[in-house]
Amino acid sequence: MDFNLKLINWYSVKKRELPWRKTSNPYYIWLSEIILQQTQVKQGLPYYDAFVTKYPTIFDLAEASETSVLKLWQGLGYYSRARNLHTAAKYIVTELEGQFPNTYKDLLKLKGVGDYTASAIASIAFGEVAAVVDGNVYRVLSRYFGIDTAINSTLGIKEFKSLAASLISKDQPATYNQAIMEFGALQCKPKNPDCTTCPLASGCVALQKKLVDTLPVKLKKTKVTTKYFNFLVCIDPNKKVLFEKRTKKGIWQNLYQFPLIESEKSLSINEFDLLDIENTFLKTTPFDYSLYNETDIVHKLSHQHLYTKFWIIETEHLPKEAISIESLTKYPAPVLISNFLHKFTF
Repeated sequence: MDFNLKLINWYSVKKRELPWRKTSNPYYIWLSEIILQQTQVKQGLPYYDAFVTKYPTIFDLAEASETSVLKLWQGLGYYSRARNLHTAAKYIVTELEGQFPNTYKDLLKLKGVGDYTASAIASIAFGEVAAVVDGNVYRVLSRYFGIDTAINSTLGIKEFKSLAASLISKDQPATYNQAIMEFGALQCKPKNPDCTTCPLASGCVALQKKLVDTLPVKLKKTKVTTKYFNFLVCIDPNKKVLFEKRTKKGIWQNLYQFPLIESEKSLSINEFDLLDIENTFLKTTPFDYSLYNETDIVHKLSHQHLYTKFWIIETEHLPKEAISIESLTKYPAPVLISNFLHKFTF
């Protein structure tokens, strides 16, 4: 039996029942694909449900404020996905009159849509023969065909895309694409896959040559940097605080945070004077300070580890842009800040 038919047969029995698999609406399929980028299904599903409920059409999403979109996305990480999602929705509504692009080529024009996402939407929503290649697909193909080319190298990306294109079912592109991705997620898992029950076992090169644990090959990740963050939780007697929009480009762009000062090392309560307070309004305002956490809160991101202290600053006067404590949770914030807000008693 052909490789793709075995996968399709397996999928017909083993697939999970997921809401985006019950529709051909390109908006819902696009939404699910963006949410599931670098996110597991069990984590992404509640967010998908929340977005579909609050923004049932692409017009609703386009009309929303970016702050509202980011707030709904809060906790999912990789916030550029949410910003790109919102930008693309507005583009479709204003420039394309609400008509969702229906080809791989046109889907690539959407902000935040690359080869994989365009292929997934084109095949699943519109039946185009466009092969998907994501982490699950790389793993299945690398193991089955015994390919040790690094999947994140220029050569590897081209090689696996070409192979995937040669294998996709021309009659059932949507089903095949979903089948191979599901197979990688449930059967050909990254660690400890159950090869004894695998329908592809008889032809799997990695199994025959005992390479299951070493394939696929991936080049070493970018070096992780360490940063030391000091958030100033500034509070006045009227229960107002400073909460700023992070406008600089980066993963937390347009999210909200307390005033931030970076330091060269982790600081103790006795080293408060090492903070560059001169760059804040506090240089002209009397204040008392204390340390919320003596031990750093370590927040690990893909490319950096943040060692964080929250300094509680009590002062008689705050700038006019200070907001009420009650309104803090209305603003989208990084998980690091959100967790603090849930634990700290103002």
